[in-house]
Amino acid sequence: MNKEEVLKLAKLARIDVSDEEAENLAKELGSILNYVSEIKSVDVSEGSTGFTLKNVFRSDSESHPSGQFTDAILAQAPSREGDYIKVKKIL
Repeated sequence: MNKEEVLKLAKLARIDVSDEEAENLAKELGSILNYVSEIKSVDVSEGSTGFTLKNVFRSDSESHPSGQFTDAILAQAPSREGDYIKVKKIL
């Protein structure tokens, strides 16, 4: 990227850029664009990464039968109504 292209780009973006800034930006933008072209050339097809992806979460299954601990929990509650723990209104 050269100084003229930077000045044209600055004009399109309606940014006031001095000649000195345009020269610096031309160098910086040139190196950025070169880096982006390197990144674009990297092979990211499946299998080229060197590692495989796997699910690390446990499967959704019940760890215990439903209701197994209900009686034990309700016995420890200070107040209950049927199979529910009764609490004071919060709102």
